Amino acid sequence: MALWRVSLMVMVWFLHLAALAVPGYLRLGRWHLPVYAIFAAAGLVAALLLGERTAKLVGIAEDKLWDAGMFAVVAAFVASRILLVVVDVKAFVAYPVLVLALPSLTYGGMAITAGLVWIYLRWKKLPVLDVMDAWAPCAALLAAVLSLGHFIEGTEAGMPTRLPWGVVTPGDTVLGRVHPVEVYEMVAAVVMCWVLLGVLGFRRRAGEAAGLALLVGGVLSFGLDMLRQPLDTFGGALLDSSQWVALGAIVVGVGILAYAESPSSLYAVELRGGGERSVKELV
Repeated sequence: MALWRVSLMVMVWFLHLAALAVPGYLRLGRWHLPVYAIFAAAGLVAALLLGERTAKLVGIAEDKLWDAGMFAVVAAFVASRILLVVVDVKAFVAYPVLVLALPSLTYGGMAITAGLVWIYLRWKKLPVLDVMDAWAPCAALLAAVLSLGHFIEGTEAGMPTRLPWGVVTPGDTVLGRVHPVEVYEMVAAVVMCWVLLGVLGFRRRAGEAAGLALLVGGVLSFGLDMLRQPLDTFGGALLDSSQWVALGAIVVGVGILAYAESPSSLYAVELRGGGERSVKELV
């Protein structure tokens, strides 16, 4: 058996044992903490810390990128809470605390967050493409941690498989072994993070890392979604909502890469006194 197969099987079995050993909630006194929420918090902190390194690679002040990241986190939380209230006002009136505590960052919430972040970056006069480049490896790292959290929590099962590294979802008595899609996503995200860090070190155009992340990430997300059990049913719809989002990411990624290659987005390097180099956008 090939070495990569043995390595993948060992890693999946180890993670599966961890998923069986760790419950969906951890009790801390009177508080019951969802395991996925703990991974999400850890992933956000790791992504923000990595942003301190990527900020240097793109020439943005670390504190400004940190502030932008914190704004994005708060905007995502507020947007998701507002959508929860708007969708079901009666439930919010009856159970306000319970509704606001629900984890529900939908595609609509992410779109609103993206718009708010764009406005913030323009207000702070931060170059959007440079910020997106700096955030690309951070987003890949966050995706890896979230995928691990989903696998440990056991909430996103894959399609049935006969492969030797297939796992049994906790509580399932029907499907048997399924694809560990979250592990696939975690491995892909870690590799993407490493590759994007390398791209940042040698980038020649603003938007190269972000465009590559959206393009490759969209392709991977579309392909891996075929191995995941569908959660939503849209009758005769051609594709699931997640697959449409993946296609949208591919289109946006191609557009950013095309713009990055355009002469209008070239960056000029000026020499200051003492030989120090600075980068200034022409448009």
